[in-house]
Amino acid sequence: MKTSDFYYNLPQELIAQEPLKDRSSSRLMTLNRVTGEIGHKYFYDIVDLLNEGDCLILNDTKVLPARLFGVKEDTGGAIEFLLLHKNTLDTWEVILKPGRRAKPGARFVFGNGELKAEILDIVNEGNRLVKFEYDGVFEEVLDRLGEMPLPPYITKKLEDKERYQTVYAKHPGSAAAPTAGLHFTPELIEKIKSKGIKLGYVTLHVGLGTFRPVKADDINDHKMHSEFYILPQETADLVNETKARGKRVVSVGTTATRTLETCGMKGMPLKASSGWTDIFIYPGKEFRVIDALITNFHLPESTLIMLVSALAGKENVMAAYEEAVRKRYRFFSFGDAMFIS
Repeated sequence: MKTSDFYYNLPQELIAQEPLKDRSSSRLMTLNRVTGEIGHKYFYDIVDLLNEGDCLILNDTKVLPARLFGVKEDTGGAIEFLLLHKNTLDTWEVILKPGRRAKPGARFVFGNGELKAEILDIVNEGNRLVKFEYDGVFEEVLDRLGEMPLPPYITKKLEDKERYQTVYAKHPGSAAAPTAGLHFTPELIEKIKSKGIKLGYVTLHVGLGTFRPVKADDINDHKMHSEFYILPQETADLVNETKARGKRVVSVGTTATRTLETCGMKGMPLKASSGWTDIFIYPGKEFRVIDALITNFHLPESTLIMLVSALAGKENVMAAYEEAVRKRYRFFSFGDAMFIS
């Protein structure tokens, strides 16, 4: 199967540059994965599309304000750090711009000197391993000095950092938001619960690889990035009980889906698990866990549109995307949503 099979033409003006004032008022396309039937609603209508006894599985990762702007300690030259993931307590793998200024031993200063960093090593893909120095709690320092690492297709400055977090974000560690969850409000979650739908949580720390284009012509030649996940026993039990009752496991986003399906590959019923996953789901792959999916609209030729196509069928998905363009839906991170059932 070719990467080009997943291309669609998207007018630039349909890429959402900022979130709506009301999270839950985004538009919601419905797609029946068996018949291909398409419908048009609003996200707050999701309550009516879920059935009593279903469970909703959400990714409770929290996005780090992982973009830091500082200067080289000896020359004052400007530098940008983008934190990827933590290796030990104070050492992180980071992307630097400009990278040529960052040889091992080089030191950098952020803010008024409340955060400093030293390059320890050059690692995979030219990234750097750095050690940070600070007083107090690192996350608090980062919250004061850092900016949200918005995707490259969002060029407008985000005024409120919390709008790039889900309302249930709990465990810091992501370089990007699990964007399907951005549509939920506390009020909507309470309505869902009151209908008899149980919520379960997984954690998958989203890496920047989620934005990397597939460069291989044949999708079988693409290598996925790895991301760290946690499936708690409580969530595993909820999924198993839901399955046993013949009800639906509804995944919120591709990250929750990748976590559940990674664990499903180890066998059913699910058991608590954690580790790194580089699962690549594309048409022809079998889903063992999820029955329905809430997701945003994804980039052309991306691994995410391939995952959605694996669930709903490539022809159905590409037809739905063409319809979304015709109907002027808003695309990508701050855009509208789709419910595939």
